[in-house]
Amino acid sequence: MNGKRASILAIFIALSVIGAFIKIPAIVGSVALDVFPALVAAVLLGSRSGALIASFGHLLSALIVGLPLGPLHLLIAAEMAALVWLFGNLYQTNKRKLASVSFLVGNAFVAPLPFLFILGSGFYIALVPVLVVGSLLNLGLGIVLIPRLAMIVEKKGVVSS
Repeated sequence: MNGKRASILAIFIALSVIGAFIKIPAIVGSVALDVFPALVAAVLLGSRSGALIASFGHLLSALIVGLPLGPLHLLIAAEMAALVWLFGNLYQTNKRKLASVSFLVGNAFVAPLPFLFILGSGFYIALVPVLVVGSLLNLGLGIVLIPRLAMIVEKKGVVSS
């Protein structure tokens, strides 16, 4: 990894941290706008970079509110990384609608499924609507920013693999 790429990765992680401070009211305080920079990075920098940013972003978002789910946040960080990796791969193969739907369904309904068994159905039912809103906001920001930032990246040659 060259210095330029490392710097760009650090900028996206910083954007994720900023998004982590913008919370969406929920029963757990870690639902935030921390993943949209990871979605953008997954398309512009590659799926692995996006996954890395997503996991850091979630862990920092959870840390800001005191890690209300304790070590379970490691599971959530892994789920976020997997969802963003999938989004990036699908988006880069011009399956943009499938990428968006996969992220939305995965983040809002599939990712919280382990908590259905760990913390019960009440927690799951209370969390899903907030995750739908959070997923839509993060996805919407990502979808709006990707083509705009892609033009800059292509024009300036900012990112080289």
